[in-house]
Amino acid sequence: MPQGDKSSYTDKQKRKAQHIEQSYKDRGVDHGAAQARAWATVNKDSGGGNQSGSGRGKPDSHAASRKGGVAPARRSTADRSAAAKKGWETRRKRAAH
Repeated sequence: MPQGDKSSYTDKQKRKAQHIEQSYKDRGVDHGAAQARAWATVNKDSGGGNQSGSGRGKPDSHAASRKGGVAPARRSTADRSAAAKKGWETRRKRAAH
């Protein structure tokens, strides 16, 4: 069960926590752990409770939503250098015509 009073959170943050909690439940996480993880994710994204109203509070960083996924394969320095040389040669030949 999440600790603390949630009244300082905006409606948007509460909705976000509910959606995240439901996603965890769909993946088989029990209710208490899902709720705790959801609020931890909301806190990581927004830095805690924000006051409602235009221009008040801190902007969301969305750090947790960017965390997942697969990183693209990194090309070696030699591969990047070869591609740069090939591109330069192509541009040089096209400029000569």
